[in-house]
Amino acid sequence: MATDQGRVGEGPLAAGTEVGGFRIRGLLHEGGMALLYAVDAPEGAAPPPFPLLMKIPRLGFGSHPGCLVGFEVEQMILGRITGPHVPRLVASGSSDGAPWLVMERIAGDNLAEAAARAPLPVAEVVGLTAAVAAAVHDLHRQNVIHLDLKPGNVLLRENGTAVLVDFGLARHAELPDLVEEAFALPAGTGAAISPEQLAGIRSDARSDIFAIGVIAYQLATGKLPYGAPSTRSAMRRRLYIDPLPPCSLAPALPPWLQEVILRCLEIRPEARYATAAQLAHDLAHPQQVPHSERAARRHRAGPLVVARRWLQALSAPAAVAPTPAQHLSRAPHVMVAIDLDDRREAQAEAMRAALRRALIAEPDLRVTLFAALPEQPFGEESAPELAHGQQTAALIALRHWAAPLRLPADKLRTHVAFGSDTAGLLLGYAATHHADRIVVGARGHSALRRFLGSVSSRVVAEAGCSVTVVRPPRDNELTAAD
Repeated sequence: MATDQGRVGEGPLAAGTEVGGFRIRGLLHEGGMALLYAVDAPEGAAPPPFPLLMKIPRLGFGSHPGCLVGFEVEQMILGRITGPHVPRLVASGSSDGAPWLVMERIAGDNLAEAAARAPLPVAEVVGLTAAVAAAVHDLHRQNVIHLDLKPGNVLLRENGTAVLVDFGLARHAELPDLVEEAFALPAGTGAAISPEQLAGIRSDARSDIFAIGVIAYQLATGKLPYGAPSTRSAMRRRLYIDPLPPCSLAPALPPWLQEVILRCLEIRPEARYATAAQLAHDLAHPQQVPHSERAARRHRAGPLVVARRWLQALSAPAAVAPTPAQHLSRAPHVMVAIDLDDRREAQAEAMRAALRRALIAEPDLRVTLFAALPEQPFGEESAPELAHGQQTAALIALRHWAAPLRLPADKLRTHVAFGSDTAGLLLGYAATHHADRIVVGARGHSALRRFLGSVSSRVVAEAGCSVTVVRPPRDNELTAAD
């Protein structure tokens, strides 16, 4: 119970007030929807190894009716999700008829502080956007869509990990959608609400990709791509009017980054990145981002295009989107480990056949071909030049290997690593870039290969994702290990 210094939810509580056994240390933030306090753990309880934050919705006279609904949504979702990209839930309860949550207090910066300094250097834009994309991908893997991503809802741990907060408008595919049940109008922040949210669709994970594009645009240019409209009619302008291309506002922005940002901001969800993991991968490998007309765009679309889009927006039916988990299952990141010294065409064709089957079942699949090369001997003056030449030759060989698949440019990436621990390099890359599956060829039968051991067996044993080990048809065997 709160003390007589104030009722919970009706205004700021004084330091020393007890709520649910937790003691208020001080008010951290007073927002329009909730109040945030620093609190101490109940007396006699073992304190957690992190500072605590208590969140209480505003429930007094004049408070928005969404305060309580949003709080109930956040309470349900925080109890279901885990990991470094969300605050850890400690306790929840009710006092004076008002609910409260106690969670981990993130001791880091708010992305809004970085946005206030925008435009930022390219490296900082890329790093911050990639951190948000990694957090969003982790959230989607837990079947949750945030639906209200903006700089103020992203915190940064001291190691740079992005933490998503404020799940009041979020959607968990396995829980009732209280927001949809309570409100007839679309819910979201005017600056970043996606076109499909405006149509009442709250089940498309790519809505968060759109919001990441808004964040990246703001960090790169210091402007919001669509401004900050407050009416539904003003928000709907994004269905037919493009934002100014980022390079027209920030001429030093590289074309590849404009390509990435504008792809996130596409009107149709299927034209955006299929997953936040694919977005993060492109941000980490800018040299491999294929350029479309988006990269060179300098002006908004003309009046004829705008008129056509306007007519399409009037008649476009609302599409039914899959759940985040279903969507991710159709858009996996598949890594293919290629042994460039293995000349067995039957082995290569067996691996390509496995990819062809996957492409039929998973239309948004992204393939990364991976090869490891030995490091150059230490001390040789020509080592950097040799390594560069080897890398170029290996990249060409990987593209040649993939040529029979005829993959579109946006579905194929290549990577060459240097080192003697092939399995370790492969596993590290897979973990860093959120690989969902690894395809690796079975080792040959030479005495040398038997002596060195099997890369595939170690990958099967240690990978954090599924692994398919492929043998050539003549071996009459196809093995998949999870």
